[in-house]
Amino acid sequence: MQRHEPLGGAEFAPETTYLNSASSGLLPRRSADALRAAVEEATSYGTMGRDYFAAPAAARAAFARLLDIPAERVAIGSSVAVQSAVVAASLPPGSEVLAPEGDFSSLVNPLGTHPNLTLRTVPLEALADEVRPGTALVAFSAVQSLDGRIADLAAVREAAAAHGALTYLDATQAAGWLPLSATDYDFLVCGAFKWLLCPRGTTFMAFGGDRGGPGTGPDWPAPHAGWVAGEDIGESNYGLIRPAATARRYDEPHAHFAYIGAAASLGLIEELGVAAVHAHNTALADQYRAGLAERGLTPRGAPGSAIVSAPGPADAQERLAEAGVRISVRGGLLRAAFHLYNGTADVERLLELLK
Repeated sequence: MQRHEPLGGAEFAPETTYLNSASSGLLPRRSADALRAAVEEATSYGTMGRDYFAAPAAARAAFARLLDIPAERVAIGSSVAVQSAVVAASLPPGSEVLAPEGDFSSLVNPLGTHPNLTLRTVPLEALADEVRPGTALVAFSAVQSLDGRIADLAAVREAAAAHGALTYLDATQAAGWLPLSATDYDFLVCGAFKWLLCPRGTTFMAFGGDRGGPGTGPDWPAPHAGWVAGEDIGESNYGLIRPAATARRYDEPHAHFAYIGAAASLGLIEELGVAAVHAHNTALADQYRAGLAERGLTPRGAPGSAIVSAPGPADAQERLAEAGVRISVRGGLLRAAFHLYNGTADVERLLELLK
């Protein structure tokens, strides 16, 4: 078996065997240092710092490069649910939204509870086949949070295009390790506090494709536009504003510290490269799958995902936590998530503790 050492070098020195990136990523040392400096700065300059807009501008640009889309097509926010509400508001009354059964609630709940929309859910494997002429939007996660299943991205895009439907991809469990291009989708959202290693409160929305988003299609509404969404921010503090001509019209007033850390974390992902992280993560996940099979346990999903969920002993999470292993249980399954700071030694330790 080929052994894999963690990536990132001195950026990470966790005191635990951390296999829970599907819940929250580890903060790199550079990001922690940047946050400490920002907190210290806040004691003299306030919690917006000396420059409130530099960090989100850098983070927006870095995310855009990682997802292969112009920065002017990227908005910043605080949660996937808020961005899903923006997408819901953009659809005509009576629209049908198609989504996988059991997809993450922050993605589908704002769509399913909107009074003017109808949400229809189907098994993930049938998603492409279930797109029909009346479907206005297909909303789905690239990688399922529960068990790591990867959607057939190409098939869904083709089916949506054939029936004139828009696509809305949640990349929260994918961006940072699975190569993606935001221009393949009309809307792409990403909670960046998992695989992109950003502080919680960092979320990006990208507007891609030819049919939606600023400068390419209808003037989508910006229902939560505040002063940061104005074309001229200096003149947008009072009264009605003129929304920005770019995706910045969908910006939320950001949490300053979250984006200070995000700019540093995204820089690390850029340096390592998503392709290298993908190869590393999936190799570790495959080693874990093989070890589970040797123990008579059958993991959910198929090879190729950095998330592996499988049945485990009822007390597995508690026993692992006592041994210093951070992992999660979702839907009764023990969910392990392998990221750049993990290595073969982590796989071996987990398998040994599952005996």
